Amino acid sequence: MTVLPKYSLTNATRHYSSRPAENNTAQRRPKVSIKTIQNMYKRKEPISMMTAQDYPSGLVVDQAGIDMCLVGDSLAMVSLGYDSTNPLTVEDMLHHCRAVARGAKSPFIVADLPYGSYEASPDDAVRVSLRFLKEGNCEAVKLEGGVEMAETIQRITRVGIPVLAHIGLTPQRQSALGGFRVQGKTAKQASALLKDAFAVQEAGAFGVVLEAMPSEIAEYITHQLKIPTIGIGAGVECSGQVLVQNDALGLFDKFVPK
Repeated sequence: MTVLPKYSLTNATRHYSSRPAENNTAQRRPKVSIKTIQNMYKRKEPISMMTAQDYPSGLVVDQAGIDMCLVGDSLAMVSLGYDSTNPLTVEDMLHHCRAVARGAKSPFIVADLPYGSYEASPDDAVRVSLRFLKEGNCEAVKLEGGVEMAETIQRITRVGIPVLAHIGLTPQRQSALGGFRVQGKTAKQASALLKDAFAVQEAGAFGVVLEAMPSEIAEYITHQLKIPTIGIGAGVECSGQVLVQNDALGLFDKFVPK
């Protein structure tokens, strides 16, 4: 007969989540700023970026030492169960941004502008971007599009808000692209991607996400630009990489091979 060891409740370590934790900032790493990102790029240090959608996932990004935390609209699919990112509203995103910001204290926090909140006019884009910094406690915004979004990026950056651009596969426009498909497979498409990259750089974006394109195209764009490129499904030669946290941890039920 197996004899179980005696267990004493008085000696056990107990965890009580309802009790407010004591503030302990002694071990916290230095805050990552846009200047940090720019210096990493100059030194050719790989830049890490991961998504988060709530306080616990924000803590994961923070404690893992990730440089940038993206409150991505991918949360519509991996957290809320939608079939695309498009149903998300500004209020939805602000709610998630505030939660992430409470957990991700050290990373540079970037928020996706949701579909329909910035495309109509640069004025709309400036107004909603200001809300993400003021109400969402974020430090930069990300928006999809290239040449056609250059004026909008310029207007947002002009009021002091950093912008991370996003070209290639732009999920908010997946219907117009024929679905979630790799972009830049033809010479014409590759040329258009390069024009997009130069346009967002000239407009003032501090970096650009390159999504779902041949690695050779992403590498060429990276070498042509003077701002960091953040790859996702675009090979290993970008300045940095971004991962959806749920994908990285296997916490999503609808994985589709590239």
